[in-house]
Amino acid sequence: MRPKKHQTTGSNDLFRARLDQIINLKHELVLLAGKIDWDWIDGEIAPLYSEQGRPGIATRFMIGLLLLKHIYGLSDEGVCERWVHDPYFQYFTGEEFFQHAFPHERSDLSHWRKRLGKKLELLLAESLRVAHGAGALRSNDLKRVTVDTTVQPKAITFPTDAKLLHAAIRGLNRLATRYGVRLRQSYLRIAKGAAMMAGRYAHAKQFKRHQRQLRILRSRLGRIIRDIRRKIEGRTALEETFALPLGRAAQIRSQQQRQRGWKLYSFHAPEVECIGKGKASAPYEFGVKASIVTTNRRAPGGQFVLHARALPDNPYDGRTLRDVIEDTERLTGCPIERAYVDKGYRGHATENPRRVFISGQKRGVFGVIKRELRRRSAIEPIIGHLKADGHLGRCYLKGRAGDAANVILSAVGHNFRRILAWLRDSWCLILTALIAAITVQSTLRSAS
Repeated sequence: MRPKKHQTTGSNDLFRARLDQIINLKHELVLLAGKIDWDWIDGEIAPLYSEQGRPGIATRFMIGLLLLKHIYGLSDEGVCERWVHDPYFQYFTGEEFFQHAFPHERSDLSHWRKRLGKKLELLLAESLRVAHGAGALRSNDLKRVTVDTTVQPKAITFPTDAKLLHAAIRGLNRLATRYGVRLRQSYLRIAKGAAMMAGRYAHAKQFKRHQRQLRILRSRLGRIIRDIRRKIEGRTALEETFALPLGRAAQIRSQQQRQRGWKLYSFHAPEVECIGKGKASAPYEFGVKASIVTTNRRAPGGQFVLHARALPDNPYDGRTLRDVIEDTERLTGCPIERAYVDKGYRGHATENPRRVFISGQKRGVFGVIKRELRRRSAIEPIIGHLKADGHLGRCYLKGRAGDAANVILSAVGHNFRRILAWLRDSWCLILTALIAAITVQSTLRSAS
């Protein structure tokens, strides 16, 4: 009887090892691909295409790539490279046979983001529908929400005066070389040395010498601006091409460190804004403000993002709350009973102000409302996950359209990560129950 017992134990060990291998595979990605309504997404996106010209790329392929990029926090190049080696990625994008080369161009992702525009909210609505269908999100979870704002930083360097002046000089030189405008002198070597020494003098607190280097940069930038204007005078095409860059360079040259009003913080990204959120680690952040709406209590699959939106021009939080609540109700199809916000939303103008509860509020706060108000701060780790696991921590996309797309897609990626975790746990429970049944059956056979 003893050899038979050892043989059963060995088979169980092999089965457990095989079970570990199965769990480590991305079977939940296959389950997720079957739950997404690709036909509905295709029908909603169809009006953006024309019946004429070359056939477009399959909707499932490009939408699948966008989802995979933000689920796993990859770059455009990274998701295309991983697609070639990962059969689960290829199945998720609708491939029936394994492909050994990427069939399209990486730039197609950029074209699709521009083309979709506001239609990207469809992906956020689809993520909530899939979560509800999988049991990870309940209808009651949509009625009580938490609203907060954060900053989506732009992929720019810290905007000191020396860096901005140097960037403007280099930018104008690149444009002049591209369009054949021969400058009297480029000043690239002098500008590089002056920018470097300005940073050293500022670090050593030698501010008179620091200001001297800034005057060198400003004077050289002014010479380049005047030289380009003389060379392109009367040439209409070049005047239109250089109008915007010359305007940016003139703004950078004229602005001072502590002046009031609008300032330019990046030569190549003029949409960047300086936003102060009162954080000790980062008193000022350079990017765009973003509004995030999450479920107040934890759903079975975790906390989901119900709405995400970029807020350009740095508006006051209270003025945005009404539109955010209306957009969330339209997106989820469920009326919001209560919204919990921080003190930055004081003075809001919502349709029903009594259903909005502000942090630190005492009047009308008791029982369930008091417990839910204490959970308002649970949105902070969700924002942290959006920045650390997704792409909200640094936006590399161009312009305000890129800022808006990155905010929405980061929220979509977070929701699908929660769904994948829910499906993975469900898959593990099924396999655990299966192995328990097989173990009991093998034990009864060995005993008999």
